[in-house]
Amino acid sequence: MDSATKTSSFFWDSGLWGLNNPRQGTIEHPKQKGCRSPVTSTMADVLQFNTNSLQVPGEDRSASTSPSGSPSPSRNECSITPLTPSPSPQTEVRSCVARPFSVVVAIDFGTTSSGYAFSFTEDPETIHMMRRWEGGDPGVANQKSPTCLLLTPDLRFHSFGFAARDSYHDLDPEEARHWLYFDKFKMKIHSTSDLTMETELETVSGRRVRAIEVFAHALRFFREHALKEVKDQSSSVLEGNEVRWVITVPAVWRQPAKQFMREAAYLAGLVTPDSPEQLLIALEPEAASIYCRKLRLHQVIDLSQRPVTNGLDVDGSRPFDSSFRQAREQLRRARHSRTFLVESGTGELWSEMQTGDRYIVADCGGGTVDLTVHQIEQPQGTLKELYKASGGPYGAVGVDLAFEAMLCQIFGADFIESFKAKRPAAWVDLTIAFEARKRTAAPGRAISLNISLPFSFIDFYKQHRGQSVETALRKSNMNFIKWSSQGMLRLSAEAMNELFQPTINNIIKHIENLMQKEEVKGVRFLFLVGGFAESPMLQRAAQNALGRNCRIIIPHDVGLTILKGAVLFGLDPTVVRVRRCPLTYGVGVLNRFVEGRHPRDKLLIKDGREWCTDILDRFVSVDQSVALGEVVRRSYTPARMGQRKIIINIYCTDTDDITYITDPGVRKCGAITLDLLELGTVAARAGDNDKGSTFERREIRTTMQFGDTEIKVTAVDVATGRLVRASIDFLSN
Repeated sequence: MDSATKTSSFFWDSGLWGLNNPRQGTIEHPKQKGCRSPVTSTMADVLQFNTNSLQVPGEDRSASTSPSGSPSPSRNECSITPLTPSPSPQTEVRSCVARPFSVVVAIDFGTTSSGYAFSFTEDPETIHMMRRWEGGDPGVANQKSPTCLLLTPDLRFHSFGFAARDSYHDLDPEEARHWLYFDKFKMKIHSTSDLTMETELETVSGRRVRAIEVFAHALRFFREHALKEVKDQSSSVLEGNEVRWVITVPAVWRQPAKQFMREAAYLAGLVTPDSPEQLLIALEPEAASIYCRKLRLHQVIDLSQRPVTNGLDVDGSRPFDSSFRQAREQLRRARHSRTFLVESGTGELWSEMQTGDRYIVADCGGGTVDLTVHQIEQPQGTLKELYKASGGPYGAVGVDLAFEAMLCQIFGADFIESFKAKRPAAWVDLTIAFEARKRTAAPGRAISLNISLPFSFIDFYKQHRGQSVETALRKSNMNFIKWSSQGMLRLSAEAMNELFQPTINNIIKHIENLMQKEEVKGVRFLFLVGGFAESPMLQRAAQNALGRNCRIIIPHDVGLTILKGAVLFGLDPTVVRVRRCPLTYGVGVLNRFVEGRHPRDKLLIKDGREWCTDILDRFVSVDQSVALGEVVRRSYTPARMGQRKIIINIYCTDTDDITYITDPGVRKCGAITLDLLELGTVAARAGDNDKGSTFERREIRTTMQFGDTEIKVTAVDVATGRLVRASIDFLSN
């Protein structure tokens, strides 16, 4: 885009007049009545209309036409009038005012496991972990609970976590088909490209429920448990507005998914839409980074301390198994108190860092792997993001899916689908059995792993196929999988390696590609965190592939790193001072048409003037550094006298080489709703523009903040000085 276009005023394609340049302006009138702001109505209400089909009361639509290729409302509805310019758009740093909270409660909502922790603001160096969960798996640290939810046949909440899993297991097979059991449902939010409030989740038995309700049930469960425990440990009575909540999400999640979690929290009653500052959305690798900067040397495992060849130390021992056995033992002892103390400043590890040193945090979770690159700023200890968050669906669930694919190859995909639908509880038993064995997989292991097949699996297969499971295994020609007469699948070390390698290779490749970026070259440390980081298989692969380039550090309490960091983030959200924008954001504008510069199919003639439509005017560009509290300010005016609503459409793209909102890769990513309440006596004075007279229109100054984990918007009515409520709606498309 040429410089003239970049500096010109832009105009939202939803009924706004621009106030930044006297030569340019556009109105694209709303086409539908009765729209309610998401701030004053439920999100479900907002989804009942299309923001591209709004109408101002009394507007005549008979002359409207819709030129081909235009993604916005009909361009022939534009009404352009020069206005006296307001001050040019500028970027300014807004001071952050912290609200006094008595306690911070963080919820680490994971794909495979979830948990909560809290800290009182009067004692911020102490983090309290939740009570041990009832039930659990033998030999597995149960500090967090499986992300499993069980609803009754009439959609009422029954249980969450181990209780949900055990209750579902104990149901009669025929009865279980009518209950609703959800497992690993967080991945649906990541994989859904058109996420809305109406997106549905499917149970293992095939029934469907709105995803927002499932997430709200889970968050409500954590809310009740956390508040009870906080009150048990508090000497004073806490009011609801004294609690700040933090919910973790993957950094690679798009804005609609982050908003979805916020809406679920509203529905669950954690906070109300009137107090959005009470809830923070924390990015998982960022939270881990915040905690890692507090670590002392005895709290980490440094895989790079001893030379490793093919997964073995030079003396032939296996460091991965032994190191984690030691770490788990230390963690087991620490969990008796459920209280963790953190450094008041930065930990010993950072004493080795010099100004400018950079490091990578790889959050290897159940569903996704998230990478963030940070630089610690001395002496204040704040963090600066050096490269936009990256990653993908490369979590431990990938190993589970590989196991399921293997079963499909042996027994047939049609049988597996039928078994999941007709014997859902038995299928859950099978996945639990595999999960337990998956955790014991280690490089160089020579002994086969036994996975128990439920009796109903063996019996159902014989009914379905007319042959035994043993016969199916023999016919599959998979020599690395045997059948045990005790009713077990015996997976050789080669078989387990085959299941792990695709997922691990994706993780290693992604980290290697990230390290090639100019902003990332020369990193000194790689922190592996998240539940999957406990896997010796992943540790060995990381050390072999990356150990020569940087030191690989793993916190002892690797599965709780994000949770603790989320508490610290809630106590001080300003700890991350600079972030990178993951996408280019902007809006569609009309600029004066220039022959030879603009294509003819973008020409719009209105009232005898020639305009170029569909130009993308940027707010921020992809990978642009944005400081905490940094805002971009613009000024607008309603398109019609007495207009009570303004709908602003936002576009985004993952590249900066974009000129028009119709270019490939540009998508409408959300909408801002400005609710102009109580116009009162502030009346615009209109004149006859054709006769040269001037007129005034109500000015709305809007600021968009990009430096936080969520995009925020405020708007001020200049005429009255009153703050106008505004929200970005990424879920209405």
